[in-house]
Amino acid sequence: MDASGPTFADIADLSESAGLVVKAQVRKMVRVEEERAPGRAPGMGRFYVTAQTRALIAGKAPIGESLVYLVDLPLDSRGKAPNLKKQDVLLFARAVPGRPGELQLVTPTAQQVWTDQAEARVRGILKTLLSPDAPVHITGVRELLYVPGNLAGQGETQIFLNTREGAAASITVHHEPGSPPAWGVSFSELVADIGNPPQPETIEWYRLACFLPNNPPPRANVSEGIEERRQADADYRTVLGELGPCRRTLGQG
Repeated sequence: MDASGPTFADIADLSESAGLVVKAQVRKMVRVEEERAPGRAPGMGRFYVTAQTRALIAGKAPIGESLVYLVDLPLDSRGKAPNLKKQDVLLFARAVPGRPGELQLVTPTAQQVWTDQAEARVRGILKTLLSPDAPVHITGVRELLYVPGNLAGQGETQIFLNTREGAAASITVHHEPGSPPAWGVSFSELVADIGNPPQPETIEWYRLACFLPNNPPPRANVSEGIEERRQADADYRTVLGELGPCRRTLGQG
């Protein structure tokens, strides 16, 4: 994957926001006058695009065979945008009520160049997001609790998470003497699958890596003693470290 291109998190962000995901072929691009294109990021130009629908990848709203929309594109040193005429693109958009041929992109840059690989990645993300058992949306940390076991070095930290849906979600970090801590996550009432944390570039990973805070709220740690509180905090840092950073390259404004 191109290090400067959209990341898994970028595409997941766009897919979650879009009521429609469309494959289209650009037919015409017209630059919008700068005074009529407020809010652009530096180095970007706004374009009025006419495109032909190639496929509706996700969404139920009616769309026409011909589409129009506004998109912001990077300009080169001469102030020119990339020539996308006759090129296939992926559009992450919303329908405009009463105008089946008009789309509103979910962000100014929510047009991505189409490739087989890009479409496959989008379809994989959408399949998980739209499945009945899709992981719930994590909004924060409600509580941390470390409880030591009967043996030295034995114990368990429970990290209870807040979710947008109000559903249960938790992370469990388990300690056994002589072994590194093992952890897992549950996005339901079920027990976490210890030792099988989410793999990178999955929606489960995205929910945690991209939405857990760097530090839990000060009063969230309800462990009994000082050492227990330290262990719970250390386990939280272990989880964040193993998840790794949530990298984004697209301006999502």
